[in-house]
Amino acid sequence: MRVLVAAVGRPRDRDLAAAIEEYERRAALYWPLDVRAVREEPARGRSSSEVPEREGERLLAAAGSATVLVACDAEGTLMRSEEFAGWLRDHRDAGRDVAFMIGGAYGLSESVRRRSTMRLAFARWTLPHELARLVLAEQLYRAGTIGRGEPYHK
Repeated sequence: MRVLVAAVGRPRDRDLAAAIEEYERRAALYWPLDVRAVREEPARGRSSSEVPEREGERLLAAAGSATVLVACDAEGTLMRSEEFAGWLRDHRDAGRDVAFMIGGAYGLSESVRRRSTMRLAFARWTLPHELARLVLAEQLYRAGTIGRGEPYHK
């Protein structure tokens, strides 16, 4: 099993980037983690639907051959941390690669939503993509500690 995070853009804020890096490092202790940032599409001269479509093509390409595609989307399924840990463990035990896709400022394209195996919400709120990446990294780390019965340390 491989866990892949495909996200549009790179964090611009240095402190937020450091927090993301720290939780991705921790998560990688539990899951084979591959993080791929895809280029943001310039919005100048493009429609608000064209930008996510182009970014979506890049996200799907970055997801590669993963068998489980997860669109990180406020309209998706909400899970408690324990549920998420069990869901991830089940895919690991089945030998499935899981790719989480995080859209950019204009969200995910309809093509990404349609091709996804599931849509996962971190909250019903719309989150900036950098913050969504941090939340996902933290939950991947937490899922690892839950799976091993370890105490969660901040």
